[in-house]
Amino acid sequence: MSVITRKGLSIGISRVNEHVFVELRAIGKLTHEDYETMTPMLEEALSEVRHPTIDALVDIRELEGWEARAAWDDFKLGMKHRKEWNRIAVVGNKPWEKVATKVGGWFTSGGAEYFEDVDAAVAWLDSED
Repeated sequence: MSVITRKGLSIGISRVNEHVFVELRAIGKLTHEDYETMTPMLEEALSEVRHPTIDALVDIRELEGWEARAAWDDFKLGMKHRKEWNRIAVVGNKPWEKVATKVGGWFTSGGAEYFEDVDAAVAWLDSED
């Protein structure tokens, strides 16, 4: 029996109460090709919004990391849209993810917070703080 390897990035829209946010889930080790697929879809969605202010729930509990070129793609995408990202709640389970979230928060207007619990992350996004 062959081993099944899952990887990828899913993008969705979620709503909690009256709050709408983007939901991203990363699985496996992300590649440059993953960003070549995802970036145009995200760019298209953002182009339709006049003055986007985006809150996001980013689930990286199944993320195994990035290829070097993919990490660069991620950084460039974040920097290009840094003024559009408001609050980012990152749900993870590894110590390095907490540090990466703190650093990433420096580049967003509303900041980023790290959580190990999805419900706590969603509650933070839904809060008025």
